[in-house]
Amino acid sequence: MRLLIRNARIALPSGELYHGDLFSEDGRIVAIGRDIDRTADTVIDAKGHMLMPGVMDPQVHFREPGNEQKEDISSGSRAAAKGGVTSFLEMPNTNPSTTSPAALADKLARGAEKSVVNYGFFIGATPDNLDSLLAADAACGIKIFMGASTGNLLVDQEKDLDRIFAHGRKLIAVHAEDEARIRERRAQFSGSCEPADHSRIRDEESALMATRRAVRLSKKYQRRLHILHLSTGVETEFLRQEKTPYISCEAIPNHLFLTTDAYAKMGPLAQMNPPIRSEQDRLVLWEGLRSGVIDCIATDHAPHLLTDKALGYPRAPSGMPGVETSLPLMLTAMRDGHCSLAELQRWMCYNPARLYGVANKGRIAIGWDADLTLVDMVHERPVRNEEMFTRVGWSPFNGWVLTGWPVTTIVGGRVVFDKGEILPNAHGQPLRYIEPTPLPAVD
Repeated sequence: MRLLIRNARIALPSGELYHGDLFSEDGRIVAIGRDIDRTADTVIDAKGHMLMPGVMDPQVHFREPGNEQKEDISSGSRAAAKGGVTSFLEMPNTNPSTTSPAALADKLARGAEKSVVNYGFFIGATPDNLDSLLAADAACGIKIFMGASTGNLLVDQEKDLDRIFAHGRKLIAVHAEDEARIRERRAQFSGSCEPADHSRIRDEESALMATRRAVRLSKKYQRRLHILHLSTGVETEFLRQEKTPYISCEAIPNHLFLTTDAYAKMGPLAQMNPPIRSEQDRLVLWEGLRSGVIDCIATDHAPHLLTDKALGYPRAPSGMPGVETSLPLMLTAMRDGHCSLAELQRWMCYNPARLYGVANKGRIAIGWDADLTLVDMVHERPVRNEEMFTRVGWSPFNGWVLTGWPVTTIVGGRVVFDKGEILPNAHGQPLRYIEPTPLPAVD
């Protein structure tokens, strides 16, 4: 459990790069300096590559149990490690859904057996499982689908939403799309086989209506609220005025890098919920990140088989894979001047941990966990479907030429991914949560 990394450009929380060495012991960083002389079980020559905190992805769908042909915890966590992601939080819309403490315990057991990175799981709200939500101490949060999802996970009636917000203290994360509005719009586009109509049916108003509703309930009960995958400029501007210290939100690369123009080239491959938006929405989301309205970046990694996507619109399922490409996409954007290294670390590493009450993750500093990724900021290479670790074997960014590809990923001071391969006996640990209400100050 003693690791020495030599000759790295170490990303400090300030965004400065320190050229030197890092030593970790028993999973914690204990020394940062030049020419560190300590005995180590593993020594890595970083060869001048950039060493940064491992990414925490706070929204993935790894499809286990029930749809392991699309992804499972093993393949999803391996894809995460390849992408420099050292911790993930996984969603409850599996089959069966994660709606009880027993189902949550089952997922935690699967994570302990299969995950090569650190793991956490949401419990899903239904109209009638409040007792289970209150008993789910091991969950990272409560997920509410305000727009249609699988199984019995839709919660769109005011009395049910009010009851959930009124009881308990655990973070509530919402998929904010208004179900009534979507049904009304779907009827207007009945019979359409045009993928671009997906963004018209699940329009900006459906997103804003649900976000307003969630914020109103959060304020009514002063309940910790996190709004998932923000997709529109109007939501961003609403939250600029209405956010409180106990409300946070996230953006995902699909909405930061893709627009409705993608439908012409990708068809149903570009179909997701909430859908991709206009160029103006994309630009406002970026501005929202830089100004602090949007707190962090997730991926909403939601893999589907190409054979399922080939069913065409509207039969094709919504969702795209993304856990392998989020960090290279953002590092390429950083290189091109769209954000700073300090901002990127805050959005992808530190803030996700802070928002969910996970201690000691997301920074390179003495005493912090040795969850790290070593990235190559010199060379570029394209995203290739055939190189994806995700079980579905494709990416919406296929062909995009990116830099910042992870060379080595380290979890708890142990190398789990190196030079294109997952190492034998790689494993992560369950994430532990402190009470995240109110939000800690950003220092």
